[in-house]
Amino acid sequence: MDVIVTPTPKLQGEIQALSSKNYTTRYLLVAALAEGTSTIYYPAHSEDSDAMRRCISDLGATIEEDDEKIVITGFGRHPRDVKELDVGNAGAVLRFLMAIAALCPEVTFINRYPDSLGKRPHDDLIDSLGQLGVQVEHREGKLPITIRGGAPKGGKITVSGAVSSQFLSALLFLTPLLEEDSEIEVLNDLKSKVVVGQTLEVLEQAGIVIEASEDLMHYRIKGGQRYEAKEYVVQGDYPGSAAVLAAAAVTQSDVTLHRLMENSKQGERAIVDVLRMMEVPLTHENGIVHVQGNGRLKALEFDGDKATDAVLAMVAAAVFAEGTSRFYDVENLRYKECDRITDYLNELRKAGANVEEKRDEIIVHGRPEGVEGGVEINAHYDHRVIMALTVVGLRAKAPLRIKDAHHVAKSYPIFFDHLKALGANVEWVE
Repeated sequence: MDVIVTPTPKLQGEIQALSSKNYTTRYLLVAALAEGTSTIYYPAHSEDSDAMRRCISDLGATIEEDDEKIVITGFGRHPRDVKELDVGNAGAVLRFLMAIAALCPEVTFINRYPDSLGKRPHDDLIDSLGQLGVQVEHREGKLPITIRGGAPKGGKITVSGAVSSQFLSALLFLTPLLEEDSEIEVLNDLKSKVVVGQTLEVLEQAGIVIEASEDLMHYRIKGGQRYEAKEYVVQGDYPGSAAVLAAAAVTQSDVTLHRLMENSKQGERAIVDVLRMMEVPLTHENGIVHVQGNGRLKALEFDGDKATDAVLAMVAAAVFAEGTSRFYDVENLRYKECDRITDYLNELRKAGANVEEKRDEIIVHGRPEGVEGGVEINAHYDHRVIMALTVVGLRAKAPLRIKDAHHVAKSYPIFFDHLKALGANVEWVE
């Protein structure tokens, strides 16, 4: 389905931030890898987290859920022997479970999204799994992928961090379960270090001991560890909230978001600092962000690798800023559900934004007077692109029609419901 976003001058109201997708998927996985029963309070509901629920159930975890919590009895280091797993369009879920599938005799990850996840490369993780003695059958590093494991061996492992930190996280989930001790060395650069920090935080909460170097490039992992069954509470989600906060920033607004911890390890919490640097009137205390937008923003420069999943929303706000903004060190945006640099900027140009790209930069020449809009744009099946283009549509001079906007459900199924609650003029159309 498509969404028509009609210019909306004012947003007002209070909403509860969605629960974090990143933390939910990690808690679901460590609960499945524990022997015993774990409870996760306030889990996120999205296509990604639902994919993890489905796959850990297929692998042998038992799951009971109500409105407040999910109770999981794990399979420990002995997942069920399954032949196929369907991760939908969830890249992180695929990569984490490619590692865990090394404990199974043979598992094939099917390809249901050839135009999205099916195009994304996984060679770096495939190479690392080979070092553990795992055979991987693949199509030039892409889905469908068959893992032939059963008895992976620890030892010295290298993994490239140049494309994604998810490959490293996958190995960090697996290696504590192996009989041998392991050492992991990250080659090249490591993208999205803050997200690795989230993985390490969740592993520590699950009772796993990992020695990590200060720069997160070297790890020592004792073998023979066991995940502990625990209780977890999922915090509010900054990546999704970034789009709501950007929407409040570019309009006349009085918007309050609850459940956004000030000391969160989510790098995307930087959206609050970025909006402050853009001189957006806001406060952040006691887990509550209160934005009183006046539609006036100043340009800025920002290292986007620190907050990968909030960059597109930041760019959307910068479209209306006074001056030229620059978001650098963002090349890994090219390897997401779509090329979030080229594809996204092409759609922004259709809407009337003045933007340019370099290999690892997005440059935005702000138009405080607004953009023309009045066009149909393609969000490339990408939830982050859908949300960011919606922000632009709220301040365009004529409505934007966003194709296939239902893919927002990958991370934020009620995004448009939340915007409507704040007064946004958005409408689903066939």
